[in-house]
Amino acid sequence: MPIHLRAEPGDYAEACLLPGDPLRAKYIADSYLEDVQQRNSERGLLGYTGTYEGKPVSVQGTGMGCPGATIVFEELVQLGVKKLLRVGTCGGLQPQHALGDLIVALSAVPADSTAMHLVANEPHCPTASWALIHGAVHVAKELGQPMHVGPIVSSDLFYNPDEGQYERWSKRGVLAVEMEAAALFTVGALRGVQAGCLLVVSDIVVEGEFKRISDEAMQAAVDRMTRVALATATSH
Repeated sequence: MPIHLRAEPGDYAEACLLPGDPLRAKYIADSYLEDVQQRNSERGLLGYTGTYEGKPVSVQGTGMGCPGATIVFEELVQLGVKKLLRVGTCGGLQPQHALGDLIVALSAVPADSTAMHLVANEPHCPTASWALIHGAVHVAKELGQPMHVGPIVSSDLFYNPDEGQYERWSKRGVLAVEMEAAALFTVGALRGVQAGCLLVVSDIVVEGEFKRISDEAMQAAVDRMTRVALATATSH
């Protein structure tokens, strides 16, 4: 039994959604899954397993930031999970983005220490699994859900003292900033499992202006993202 996810092999499905917020994990389990069983509550990292349209799937909260989230990723792999799909929020970095837009990450610039430590600080491009990228885009198209597809950046900092960094990332074509995907993609590559990331634009942090999504719009966007994620994760 792992230290932080107090579960046994087989308690989690091979496909697992990974929201940062443990309460969002509970919401997804309660709202979308059938035959749900709670698998973890250690350290408030709520995790559940159930079925979606008859197919087994789990959802596990990771907390914020690559160091803690990586513990969750590693322990899920120990428990037999084969598909790790982050469902999170991000700051949009492109001026054409709107609050509530959805993003599929191709790669994640490792502006964090965890992903780099995992590869001994060698040059490295954390990249999502093509099967999950392609699957998410295909599902979104079927659902009529627009998606931005491209690179994102994973940062150690939410309150960033470098006010010009967002603009520099934006000019390099980076779509969004969040805090876990670079480590997720790296763990996926090192452990031989699929890793992907879907994001809701919850903030806009370009052109010197900060805008935040409303609670109602956030909930609607999370629902749209969750439907895409569940269909993607449970497809073969």
